[in-house]
Amino acid sequence: MTPARPTRTRRDLLRYSAAGAASLTGMGLAGAEATPLPARRPRPDNGIVRNQLRFHDDGTFTAVQFNDTQDSHRTDERTIALQEAVLDDVRPDFVVINGDVIDGSPTTALEAKQALNNVVRPMEDRGIPWALTFGNHDEDSSERTGLDEEAYLDFVRQYAHNVNTRQAEGITGSGNQVLTLASADGTREAFALWLLDSGRYAPEQIAGQDFEGYPDWDWLRPDQVGWYLSTSQELERRNGALVPGLVFQHIALWEHRFAWFASVDSRTDADHERAVTKHRIEGERNEEECPGPVNSGMFAAMLHRGDVKGLFVGHDHANSYVADYYGILLGYAPATGFAPYALDGEEQHRLRGARVFHLDENVEGVLAGTELRLAADYGIDLTPEPRPGEPADFPDGVR
Repeated sequence: MTPARPTRTRRDLLRYSAAGAASLTGMGLAGAEATPLPARRPRPDNGIVRNQLRFHDDGTFTAVQFNDTQDSHRTDERTIALQEAVLDDVRPDFVVINGDVIDGSPTTALEAKQALNNVVRPMEDRGIPWALTFGNHDEDSSERTGLDEEAYLDFVRQYAHNVNTRQAEGITGSGNQVLTLASADGTREAFALWLLDSGRYAPEQIAGQDFEGYPDWDWLRPDQVGWYLSTSQELERRNGALVPGLVFQHIALWEHRFAWFASVDSRTDADHERAVTKHRIEGERNEEECPGPVNSGMFAAMLHRGDVKGLFVGHDHANSYVADYYGILLGYAPATGFAPYALDGEEQHRLRGARVFHLDENVEGVLAGTELRLAADYGIDLTPEPRPGEPADFPDGVR
């Protein structure tokens, strides 16, 4: 059982929080001459984190999505090797580990912290700003370790290059926030990186009815969607125009599946062939998407606002596709970790990898492109046998 939290829990399905719709204070735009960003910890304004990320002078910015590193305090050596290879190759400006950062195997608080430390050290050692979202497995060891998602946020915020904040006030989940990217000239917020907590598992029942026969994963709650809507509007007011962005959350939307088949009800090969052309699908789908039993309405909200250019997930380790679904990219990064399930047999680790995002202020919509980097690209061993490593040392000041 997850320890009680001061914010509303995911069991409160039918209650809507108005906190996300509260007005945020305005900000005057900076002068035309760019100035260096101050080196300081995030000071969130109801989940908005500013002054941490900025486009380069040429208007470019690169982000990397790792997903499902999902391992113990003895993280598979190849997971770390893959992270390091991608970081050294791509040299990103920001990294997100998008949920299921660790698995349920830690038996002590120290082991849980070591499991986290192992997979954040590659960014920390390179001085790359990074953040994480939470998935369904991150609290699997909480009863034994005494650490829940709020404790993990407190822990990772000790790292010099972490840009997580506690989250928007009064909103379901942990770590809901948006990181804005300052334009190259420093005059405005030019892009937004939304980090959302898509939860863990569906409640046992609602109104006396269980979820037998339905997917048992979680979903975004109305207060989270409401916070996105109101915060998106606030960013538009502050900057005089829509601020384009990307959303990262762990569990897929129902619209991921709709996009793959270009259909809600029919799921035939012919449907998919039609979808490939209609939604310009690239990548693989080796398992069914696992959304929750309730459609959160997040896609409709993004479509209504018109600012989000893509929503990317993990959770389904053997999927790597991306689809242009009515102007919004819906996609996956495959599992980065070598410990969780993936493909079968000798193919098990073929899709271990990361997703790269190229942003460019000079391109309409700013999102210039995205592609995968796979372990196979770097000659990393793909044999099925596990290769557990030793825990990495904690950096100075982290305990």
